[in-house]
Amino acid sequence: MNLSSAILRRAVQSFAAASRGPTTLPLAFQEFQSQYSTATTDAVVTERKDEKSKGKWFTLPPFNSSAVDGAALGKELSGRRSDDAVTATTALKWVLRCCPQLPRSLVQKLFRLRQVRRESSDLPTSSDLGVLTHEHKLTRVAAKDPMNVGDQIFLPITVQEFPSETEKPECFYNEEEMEFLHSLELYKDSAIIVVNKPPGMPVQGGAGIRNSLDELAASYLRYDYTEPPRLVHRLDRDSSGILVMGRTQTSARVLHSIFREKTSGASSDDLQNIKRTLQRRYWALVIGSPRRSKGLISVPLKKVIVDDGKSERITVADDAQAMSSQHAITEYRVIKSSCNGYTWLELSPLTGRKHQLRVHCAEVLGTPIVGDYKYGWQAHRKMKHLPGSIPEKLPKGKRLPFGLELEKGSILEKQPLLHLHCKDMVLPNVSSALHHVQLSSGFDLSGLESLKLTAPLPSHMEKSWNILNS
Repeated sequence: MNLSSAILRRAVQSFAAASRGPTTLPLAFQEFQSQYSTATTDAVVTERKDEKSKGKWFTLPPFNSSAVDGAALGKELSGRRSDDAVTATTALKWVLRCCPQLPRSLVQKLFRLRQVRRESSDLPTSSDLGVLTHEHKLTRVAAKDPMNVGDQIFLPITVQEFPSETEKPECFYNEEEMEFLHSLELYKDSAIIVVNKPPGMPVQGGAGIRNSLDELAASYLRYDYTEPPRLVHRLDRDSSGILVMGRTQTSARVLHSIFREKTSGASSDDLQNIKRTLQRRYWALVIGSPRRSKGLISVPLKKVIVDDGKSERITVADDAQAMSSQHAITEYRVIKSSCNGYTWLELSPLTGRKHQLRVHCAEVLGTPIVGDYKYGWQAHRKMKHLPGSIPEKLPKGKRLPFGLELEKGSILEKQPLLHLHCKDMVLPNVSSALHHVQLSSGFDLSGLESLKLTAPLPSHMEKSWNILNS
């Protein structure tokens, strides 16, 4: 039985049980500490008694309508505001916003099993003296019920057993490792932090993965924030370049919406009218040369299972109407060609599909990216190394923290590293947008300035650039 199932079972079993005495359990959920929202979302444990139920509850803060809707703001910043962009905050949304550690499936089950209560002060009643007052009473609430200002949500006390981000034990590294992490920073403000991800470092943790960037950021890039930086997009482990993280729950929601709207907007037919508030430009060194110096690739992709289900890969979908296919669009242009059979490309993904750039280069342009052995292994097997360029013994690369070797991997070597780097990015100034929206909900965001970010090439790509230009 997994953790969420066990918590749900205990919540159901102990829901109606009485519990006496003050609680000494610590707060188990992270604060929603954001200067952009006047609504606090600190959940607390309280003992609440009324006519129908007794016991302890996990109490959410009163709903405040001035809280920023990150998803709606991100959609507006993307230039795709619609009539339903700003909708009423439901009880489900408020619980998820206050308790981001709770799985959505667990919260939905609590609502379905009618284990969630609301205290609303809009129930008028007459006192003994004939004075009209407002009765504070716990009533059942459905997931889709809209929240009114001042409403409070009560959850079963057992949900606080779910681990909190703020309770994760911090990993301690030496000073050299700390300095290395801080050296990756490209930009930081009150809403976002941007790093230049080195090649070989995984972005997200998982089974068998150590020292992922999200875990390291939680320990060393949160600074004075109670919340850890949150991922809002991905980079492949072997690629490098600009990686943006939200520093608060609100800013992360805004950024998630911006990246999501970029993909959904580019999937429409009218590409010329898209407001490209988010722009990403990658540099890639490819084997061979495209037939045209620039162009637009609009080819759907799909996932296939290989090696008897042991692994998967992305490939071009023959049938664009198939349920499993995803539309993918990439702009490209030639930066510089080499007489040695290599070409530098600038790639601008208009959608955010997995391995999109790698598959479009290998299967559509016929020019796989150097170091991409998953999609270009045949080209690498036939690739001829530069004459006279490979020394008998390559010098040992400088070992950096977390086992990274960043001095190796240029085209001088028999097995070069992946030459794919997110070099430039333009995105809305989320910090400024949140600040202005907090001051005035009617603020016109159309004139908001954008952030322009640049990440220098990693060492192996810089070496390859110098070699091919020498």
